[in-house]
Amino acid sequence: MANNASAKVLIVGYGDLGSEVARQLAHEGLNVTGVRRSSNVIVDHSDGNAVQIIAADVTKPESLAALNAVQPDIVVYCVAASGQTDAEYKSAYVDGLRNVLATQKNNSQLKHVFFVSSTRVYGQDTQALLDVSVPAQPADFGGQRLLEAEHLLQTLPCGTTVLRLSGIYGPGRLRMLNLTKSPDNWPKQNIWSNRIHRDDAAAFIVFLINQVLVGNTIQHCFIVTDSEPVPQYEVLSWLATQLQMGKPEQLPASGGKRLSNKTMLETGFKLQYPDYKAGYRTLLPV
Repeated sequence: MANNASAKVLIVGYGDLGSEVARQLAHEGLNVTGVRRSSNVIVDHSDGNAVQIIAADVTKPESLAALNAVQPDIVVYCVAASGQTDAEYKSAYVDGLRNVLATQKNNSQLKHVFFVSSTRVYGQDTQALLDVSVPAQPADFGGQRLLEAEHLLQTLPCGTTVLRLSGIYGPGRLRMLNLTKSPDNWPKQNIWSNRIHRDDAAAFIVFLINQVLVGNTIQHCFIVTDSEPVPQYEVLSWLATQLQMGKPEQLPASGGKRLSNKTMLETGFKLQYPDYKAGYRTLLPV
């Protein structure tokens, strides 16, 4: 827990991940402000501080005026693009981040900015285990725009950290479970897959925020993923067994990438769900 309970944290992108980060920080007594497009959200963390919500759109600079007065110690940028197009990615990640950073130019107490990126920046198709020492090589517009946004942090005078998250799953994120129930729609290629439970992703962000607030130096980039990259069919087949369903014939693993969380674990952080079995057991119907 952070020693500086009076610290202010601004979470830009108050969706599934951002709200969980806010919940954990509020439980620790920190002063948290969330930014989302709509203010129609009730936040009452009875076990901690309430979270103030600002209704604003990162793609519309004129809507961000209220952020100038927040003067946070920490900014967490974790928005999601509205669609899978280059224009949407540029608007949400590049332009949006630039607009938010502009509101903090006169914030002398800003200690650190966290940007939630994605392992989509690694377009490599390789059997090698990739870690943060391997240069990102985007293979599509999404990876390219995320990497472009990451580079914006290099201009800041405060500390910065890029968090490259693998596929998030957890409560309400049931794509693999739903896919398991439709064997005819299973992918035709058994690629390597990587994932991180929503609660672990949020807990790691909170862990790093606390490290900053007690004066520790943290790295500029982390791959945020669990400890077991696996072929997609292994996950689907295991889920099918748990659901007592039939499953297609196993395909050999081919394509995709395997990601290492070595740097993440070297911080001392402990995963609650170190592999897909631990995480999905909590999501299976009783």
